[in-house]
Amino acid sequence: MENLEIGEIAGRAGIRTSAIRYYEQLGLLKETTRVNGRRRYSADILIQLESIQVAQQAGFTLGEIGTLFSGFREDTPVSARWRAMADRKIAEVDGLIAKAHRMKQLLQLGLECGCVELKDCRLLLGAEPKHG
Repeated sequence: MENLEIGEIAGRAGIRTSAIRYYEQLGLLKETTRVNGRRRYSADILIQLESIQVAQQAGFTLGEIGTLFSGFREDTPVSARWRAMADRKIAEVDGLIAKAHRMKQLLQLGLECGCVELKDCRLLLGAEPKHG
């Protein structure tokens, strides 16, 4: 078992030491042993840190990642945890995509605007964006 300092772990993971401390504070990482007051880690923590990074890239919040790691029964397989969390996240992402499409349609409609005064603006008069 390696006995690595926080700086070396951070360098290998490509993150700041403060992120590791923060993840520990949130309970995403188990507190580690200390030698002479300094945190010491095994290389296994790199897998945990990579898991956090992948989950963040998938759009999970740190709170959701906490649920993914410890919000299920201990005997729940990782795949079942991921499916449960991903089903909810996909629905959320679909809502965000729909909202982004509506935003884009309104912006495009605004680009077509030639109004001189707000009272004549189609955007404000309730013009429906084109669907497509």
